Amino acid sequence: MAVPLFPEAPAKYGAFPSLLVVLTMVTGLVDAVSFLGLGRVFVANMTGNVVFVGFALAGDRELSAWASLLAVVSFAAGAAGAGWLVRRAGDARRVFAGAIAAHAALVAGALAVTLAAGHRDPGTRAVLIVLLACGMGTQNAAGRGLAVPDLVTNVLTTTLTGLATDPPSPATRRRLASIAAMFTGALIGAALYLNAGPAAALAMATVLLICVAWAARRI
Repeated sequence: MAVPLFPEAPAKYGAFPSLLVVLTMVTGLVDAVSFLGLGRVFVANMTGNVVFVGFALAGDRELSAWASLLAVVSFAAGAAGAGWLVRRAGDARRVFAGAIAAHAALVAGALAVTLAAGHRDPGTRAVLIVLLACGMGTQNAAGRGLAVPDLVTNVLTTTLTGLATDPPSPATRRRLASIAAMFTGALIGAALYLNAGPAAALAMATVLLICVAWAARRI
């Protein structure tokens, strides 16, 4: 996928664009579980959580201010940890595989918690939010360090703006790939959650993250 996404410089980013597209799909999978199963909270889309806090404080009873705040804090903690590793290594590519492996471990931990204790109890929900949001923060910081244009793994606002305002170019392909990947992840994640429960979606996310970490180690 690296060649069609970057035809002007196919060797510059190697296989990382393809891996970032897969991670964008993981975002859709995990956010489907968190929004549908953990009380209308996102673990990847922090813009949504900030807005949700405002809605909850204004009196909306279907939203939880504490859940959204917990997600924001946990996401920031994961991003801070991965960012520190990137700065220490001096090269995001050197720590990318390890960061994604850590994300896989966190999602696998959430899967284990779900299988052992479900996802309805408030305490269990809090644990799941912490694990999943921390993992998404780690993923986002690791991907951000690569500085691959137009392939941000957890938010599409800027991507959609660029798609709508810029003339067709190779960037258009990258933006469309990101949108398609997140949509696909959200669709599959919601379908798995609604028909088989959260464990199925979390298991798929774990497998994809392990594959990305393995592939990144071979680059």
